[in-house]
Amino acid sequence: MKPVLVVFSGGQDSTTCLMQAIAERGIENVHTLTFAYGQRHALEVELAEAIAKELGVASHKTLAVDWYRDITSNALMDTTTPITREEGASTPNTFVEGRNALFLLTAAIYAKSKGILDLVIGVSEADFSGYPDCREVFVRSMNETINLAMDCTFTIHAPLQHLTKADEWALADRLGCLDFIRTRTLTCYEGIPGDGCGKCPACHLRAAGLRAYLASKAPTEN
Repeated sequence: MKPVLVVFSGGQDSTTCLMQAIAERGIENVHTLTFAYGQRHALEVELAEAIAKELGVASHKTLAVDWYRDITSNALMDTTTPITREEGASTPNTFVEGRNALFLLTAAIYAKSKGILDLVIGVSEADFSGYPDCREVFVRSMNETINLAMDCTFTIHAPLQHLTKADEWALADRLGCLDFIRTRTLTCYEGIPGDGCGKCPACHLRAAGLRAYLASKAPTEN
């Protein structure tokens, strides 16, 4: 089985991707890479490291790119900025410019050093929240660009690309890790693990998907 590198944040999306990679390829073939880029809550990195260690992935690396703060500003990296979306704005102020492009290129460089050509990232455009680097066209373009830049044949996998949050919870349930992902991951913009603050956009999206999935499982009355 070919090894795979999962870009891993410790959130719902990347943890679901990690669990799927483990189920499909075996834990001995799954590697994880976490980025400390000056995100709003350092707990995100700590949880990612703890999950990788607990699951026993083949290797885990946390890479600091804290210089990111010097070249861009957004609500996910500045705790003094309220999380909002201005009327008419093309993206919410939680959008981190170029983040997934940087992550994928860096992940490819690191993966190549370990003889890994398969990369996994947990982006989705089905529940599109205004992030242009979550679109399929971006992933395909980035895959081609990296291959040209490095004269290599990487394959970027985005298994959640066309899944809604309800679909994603269903996938977690099929993988036998719904409760783990619900209680152990951090998606909340306010830095609260599990079900989070219940108020920020990330929590609303996550909770709405879970409600929809659980409702679809509930027995119907005759």
